Amino acid sequence: MSFLARPAMASLAARAMQRLTALADRRIASSLLGRYPECPRNTRELSIPTSVGPARAVVYLPDVAIDSASGSTPVPPVHVNFHGGGYVLPPIELDDPLCRFLAAEAGVAVVNVDYVVAPQYPFPAPPHQAYEIVRWVAGHGAEHGWDGDRLTVGGQSAGGGLAAAVARQALEARDDTAPSIALQVLHYPPLDLATHARDKRAAIAKPVLRPWMADVFDSAYVPDPRRRADPLVSPAHPSDTADLTGIAPAFVVTAEHDLLRAEGVRYAERLRKAGALLDHYDVPGVDHGYDQRDAETARGVYALIAAHVRRATTPGSGNTPRENQP
Repeated sequence: MSFLARPAMASLAARAMQRLTALADRRIASSLLGRYPECPRNTRELSIPTSVGPARAVVYLPDVAIDSASGSTPVPPVHVNFHGGGYVLPPIELDDPLCRFLAAEAGVAVVNVDYVVAPQYPFPAPPHQAYEIVRWVAGHGAEHGWDGDRLTVGGQSAGGGLAAAVARQALEARDDTAPSIALQVLHYPPLDLATHARDKRAAIAKPVLRPWMADVFDSAYVPDPRRRADPLVSPAHPSDTADLTGIAPAFVVTAEHDLLRAEGVRYAERLRKAGALLDHYDVPGVDHGYDQRDAETARGVYALIAAHVRRATTPGSGNTPRENQP
């Protein structure tokens, strides 16, 4: 075990990273506000009650045209977005370009969530809170201006892992309290924390994600290594053999050079076997977090995500899993 993999040291390192990256994240977020100027920023904030305390969220509203026949303004569907950051860093503002893009191109209200992070709130607090948030969004659309019955979830990196965990909890609930999720978007997600990063292989010699980062992130998030095979943490690990039939349809995006690519590919195949994979797109020539650096490549992928979200939330769109398509 490395020095940083010890839970106490990982916790200290994670807190230090939170402090050190806060200023940098604000600077980066400020620069990202100018990306995709054709996508307006129409936002408001709200607080979502959960069992671990209120969760701040920024809601991005689409421009919705008045229906000429009825004279009323249609209520948009809703997409819940979970940011990345290794389950440790809370850079909600870094997803501003994606949220604006989805609001504009998919015509959805985007709820960008500031969920709890480790080490202050280790597993299972984040996925449980994420599920409570999605249930709340599904049930409170009438008073907030979206249609909670047409709901999708998604996220980048750790946020993709949380989106997968939300879909899994909805599958396992199997009752009237479970939100109906039309689509889960898993964008370069970590889906196997039970396998150490040193045992994973990337297509390039020096990928963005390094083993020391995994030591900090994984040990701060799930201090007990025995719990890292939990299905809400590692659904791509071979130990998870549960039947996923009925889970929300998925669009999985992996990055060719990412250390996490193989687990994303494995999970996409698992979803395909369960009849739940709408599509899997492997972004060529890029690494983890590419969309923070490469605006044009990100634009293309965001357009694919927007198209899937729009189809999933449009009645009668025929958005069916890949294996059922001609």
